[in-house]
Amino acid sequence: MLDATDLPRPQLRRLLRQERRALSKQAQRRAAHQLYRQLAQHPLFRRARHIALYLPNDGEIDPRLLLRAAQRRGKATYLPVLNAWPRSKMVFQRVRPHETMQPNRFRIPEPRHNRARQRKVWALDLVLLPLVGFDRHGGRIGMGGGFYDRSLAYRGVRKKWHNPTLLGLAHECQQVDRLALASWDVPLKATVTDRAWY
Repeated sequence: MLDATDLPRPQLRRLLRQERRALSKQAQRRAAHQLYRQLAQHPLFRRARHIALYLPNDGEIDPRLLLRAAQRRGKATYLPVLNAWPRSKMVFQRVRPHETMQPNRFRIPEPRHNRARQRKVWALDLVLLPLVGFDRHGGRIGMGGGFYDRSLAYRGVRKKWHNPTLLGLAHECQQVDRLALASWDVPLKATVTDRAWY
Protein backbone atom coordinates (compact mmCIF):
# COMPACT_ATOMS: atom_id res chain seq x y z
CA MET A 1 0.00 0.00 0.00
CA LEU A 2 1.30 3.40 -0.99
CA ASP A 3 2.18 5.98 1.68
CA ALA A 4 0.38 9.05 0.35
CA THR A 5 1.00 11.51 3.17
CA ASP A 6 4.07 13.23 1.72
CA LEU A 7 3.21 13.09 -1.97
CA PRO A 8 1.67 16.05 -3.81
CA ARG A 9 -1.67 15.16 -5.40
CA PRO A 10 -0.45 15.34 -9.03
CA GLN A 11 2.39 12.91 -8.30
CA LEU A 12 0.07 10.60 -6.35
CA ARG A 13 -2.41 10.60 -9.24
CA ARG A 14 0.36 9.73 -11.71
CA LEU A 15 1.60 6.80 -9.60
CA LEU A 16 -1.87 5.36 -9.00
CA ARG A 17 -2.91 5.72 -12.63
CA GLN A 18 0.24 3.86 -13.66
CA GLU A 19 -0.68 1.07 -11.22
CA ARG A 20 -4.13 0.51 -12.67
CA ARG A 21 -2.97 0.91 -16.29
CA ALA A 22 -0.32 -1.77 -15.69
CA LEU A 23 -3.02 -4.40 -15.08
CA SER A 24 -3.33 -6.88 -17.96
CA LYS A 25 -6.58 -7.25 -19.91
CA GLN A 26 -7.10 -10.60 -18.21
CA ALA A 27 -6.59 -9.03 -14.77
CA GLN A 28 -9.04 -6.25 -15.70
CA ARG A 29 -11.70 -8.78 -16.76
CA ARG A 30 -11.20 -10.81 -13.60
CA ALA A 31 -11.45 -7.65 -11.47
CA ALA A 32 -14.72 -6.66 -13.22
CA HIS A 33 -16.24 -10.07 -12.45
CA GLN A 34 -15.07 -9.95 -8.83
CA LEU A 35 -16.45 -6.42 -8.44
CA TYR A 36 -19.79 -7.67 -9.75
CA ARG A 37 -19.77 -10.47 -7.14
CA GLN A 38 -18.99 -7.95 -4.38
CA LEU A 39 -21.86 -5.65 -5.27
CA ALA A 40 -24.65 -7.24 -7.35
CA GLN A 41 -26.44 -8.92 -4.41
CA HIS A 42 -25.68 -6.25 -1.81
CA PRO A 43 -28.81 -4.56 -0.35
CA LEU A 44 -27.57 -1.08 -1.37
CA PHE A 45 -27.53 -2.17 -5.01
CA ARG A 46 -30.63 -4.36 -4.85
CA ARG A 47 -32.83 -1.68 -3.22
CA ALA A 48 -31.69 1.22 -5.43
CA ARG A 49 -34.11 2.17 -8.22
CA HIS A 50 -32.05 4.99 -9.80
CA ILE A 51 -28.35 4.14 -10.17
CA ALA A 52 -25.59 6.23 -11.75
CA LEU A 53 -22.50 4.43 -13.01
CA TYR A 54 -19.69 5.27 -15.43
CA LEU A 55 -18.00 3.73 -18.45
CA PRO A 56 -14.38 2.73 -17.72
CA ASN A 57 -11.46 4.75 -19.01
CA ASP A 58 -7.72 4.90 -18.32
CA GLY A 59 -7.58 1.55 -16.48
CA GLU A 60 -10.58 2.19 -14.20
CA ILE A 61 -12.31 -0.90 -12.85
CA ASP A 62 -15.14 -1.83 -15.21
CA PRO A 63 -18.73 -1.61 -13.83
CA ARG A 64 -20.52 -2.60 -17.08
CA LEU A 65 -21.60 -5.99 -15.67
CA LEU A 66 -23.36 -4.05 -12.90
CA LEU A 67 -24.89 -1.66 -15.46
CA ARG A 68 -26.34 -4.57 -17.44
CA ALA A 69 -27.55 -6.32 -14.26
CA ALA A 70 -29.32 -3.14 -13.12
CA GLN A 71 -31.02 -2.77 -16.50
CA ARG A 72 -32.12 -6.43 -16.53
CA ARG A 73 -33.69 -5.87 -13.09
CA GLY A 74 -35.69 -2.91 -14.39
CA LYS A 75 -33.69 -0.21 -12.60
CA ALA A 76 -33.18 3.22 -14.16
CA THR A 77 -29.49 3.61 -15.00
CA TYR A 78 -27.62 6.87 -15.60
CA LEU A 79 -24.24 7.87 -16.97
CA PRO A 80 -22.39 11.15 -16.51
CA VAL A 81 -22.63 13.63 -19.37
CA LEU A 82 -20.38 16.68 -19.60
CA ASN A 83 -21.99 19.98 -20.54
CA ALA A 84 -20.66 21.93 -23.49
CA TRP A 85 -21.25 25.05 -21.37
CA PRO A 86 -20.40 25.59 -18.63
CA ARG A 87 -17.54 23.22 -19.37
CA SER A 88 -17.07 22.37 -15.68
CA LYS A 89 -20.60 20.97 -15.23
CA MET A 90 -21.58 17.30 -15.30
CA VAL A 91 -25.13 15.91 -15.31
CA PHE A 92 -26.53 12.38 -15.03
CA GLN A 93 -28.59 11.12 -17.95
CA ARG A 94 -30.68 7.98 -18.22
CA VAL A 95 -29.22 5.35 -20.51
CA ARG A 96 -30.97 2.33 -21.96
CA PRO A 97 -29.54 -0.99 -23.18
CA HIS A 98 -27.74 -0.83 -26.55
CA GLU A 99 -27.88 2.96 -26.68
CA THR A 100 -25.41 4.59 -29.05
CA MET A 101 -22.65 6.56 -27.33
CA GLN A 102 -20.47 9.40 -28.51
CA PRO A 103 -17.05 10.43 -27.16
CA ASN A 104 -16.91 13.52 -24.95
CA ARG A 105 -13.97 15.94 -24.93
CA PHE A 106 -11.92 13.45 -22.86
CA ARG A 107 -12.79 10.69 -25.38
CA ILE A 108 -14.97 8.92 -22.79
CA PRO A 109 -18.19 7.49 -24.29
CA GLU A 110 -21.40 9.15 -23.13
CA PRO A 111 -25.02 9.28 -24.34
CA ARG A 112 -26.10 12.13 -26.61
CA HIS A 113 -27.17 15.14 -24.55
CA ASN A 114 -30.92 14.96 -23.87
CA ARG A 115 -32.18 17.21 -21.08
CA ALA A 116 -35.52 15.35 -20.82
CA ARG A 117 -33.69 12.18 -19.71
CA GLN A 118 -31.49 13.85 -17.07
CA ARG A 119 -32.04 13.48 -13.34
CA LYS A 120 -30.83 15.70 -10.52
CA VAL A 121 -28.05 14.02 -8.58
CA TRP A 122 -29.93 14.28 -5.26
CA ALA A 123 -32.82 12.34 -6.84
CA LEU A 124 -30.57 9.32 -7.47
CA ASP A 125 -30.44 6.44 -4.98
CA LEU A 126 -26.90 5.22 -5.64
CA VAL A 127 -23.87 6.67 -7.42
CA LEU A 128 -20.97 4.35 -8.29
CA LEU A 129 -17.99 6.65 -8.81
CA PRO A 130 -14.65 6.06 -10.48
CA LEU A 131 -11.55 7.12 -8.58
CA VAL A 132 -7.78 7.22 -8.81
CA GLY A 133 -7.05 6.49 -5.14
CA PHE A 134 -8.90 5.80 -1.89
CA ASP A 135 -8.32 5.16 1.80
CA ARG A 136 -10.24 3.26 4.47
CA HIS A 137 -11.79 6.47 5.85
CA GLY A 138 -14.00 7.42 2.90
CA GLY A 139 -11.34 9.53 1.21
CA ARG A 140 -11.22 9.60 -2.57
CA ILE A 141 -8.93 11.24 -5.06
CA GLY A 142 -10.26 11.60 -8.59
CA MET A 143 -8.72 12.57 -11.90
CA GLY A 144 -8.45 16.20 -10.87
CA GLY A 145 -11.26 17.75 -12.92
CA GLY A 146 -13.57 18.08 -9.91
CA PHE A 147 -16.70 17.05 -11.86
CA TYR A 148 -18.07 14.73 -9.16
CA ASP A 149 -17.10 17.09 -6.32
CA ARG A 150 -18.91 20.00 -7.98
CA SER A 151 -21.98 17.86 -8.70
CA LEU A 152 -22.12 16.74 -5.07
CA ALA A 153 -21.12 20.05 -3.44
CA TYR A 154 -24.67 20.56 -2.13
CA ARG A 155 -23.93 17.88 0.49
CA GLY A 156 -21.47 20.23 2.20
CA VAL A 157 -24.25 22.80 2.70
CA ARG A 158 -27.22 20.48 3.27
CA LYS A 159 -25.86 18.16 5.94
CA LYS A 160 -29.14 16.26 6.33
CA TRP A 161 -29.32 15.24 2.68
CA HIS A 162 -28.03 11.70 2.51
CA ASN A 163 -29.04 10.84 -1.04
CA PRO A 164 -27.54 9.48 -3.07
CA THR A 165 -25.40 6.81 -1.43
CA LEU A 166 -21.87 7.25 -2.79
CA LEU A 167 -19.73 4.18 -3.43
CA GLY A 168 -16.30 4.43 -5.01
CA LEU A 169 -15.20 1.59 -7.29
CA ALA A 170 -11.53 0.70 -7.57
CA HIS A 171 -8.88 -1.92 -8.05
CA GLU A 172 -7.28 -3.07 -4.82
CA CYS A 173 -3.95 -1.59 -5.98
CA GLN A 174 -5.47 1.93 -5.76
CA GLN A 175 -5.66 1.89 -1.96
CA VAL A 176 -3.42 4.27 -0.02
CA ASP A 177 -2.89 4.55 3.73
CA ARG A 178 -4.49 7.97 4.25
CA LEU A 179 -5.51 10.79 1.92
CA ALA A 180 -5.31 14.42 2.92
CA LEU A 181 -8.77 15.69 1.97
CA ALA A 182 -9.38 19.16 0.62
CA SER A 183 -12.36 21.20 1.83
CA TRP A 184 -14.28 20.49 -1.40
CA ASP A 185 -13.74 16.70 -1.33
CA VAL A 186 -16.99 14.80 -0.81
CA PRO A 187 -16.47 11.69 1.37
CA LEU A 188 -17.77 8.30 0.25
CA LYS A 189 -19.94 5.89 2.21
CA ALA A 190 -17.54 3.13 1.12
CA THR A 191 -15.19 1.99 -1.58
CA VAL A 192 -15.72 -1.39 -3.20
CA THR A 193 -12.81 -3.16 -4.89
CA ASP A 194 -12.48 -6.49 -6.63
CA ARG A 195 -11.56 -7.96 -3.23
CA ALA A 196 -13.32 -6.12 -0.41
CA TRP A 197 -15.48 -3.29 0.94
CA TYR A 198 -13.76 -0.43 2.76
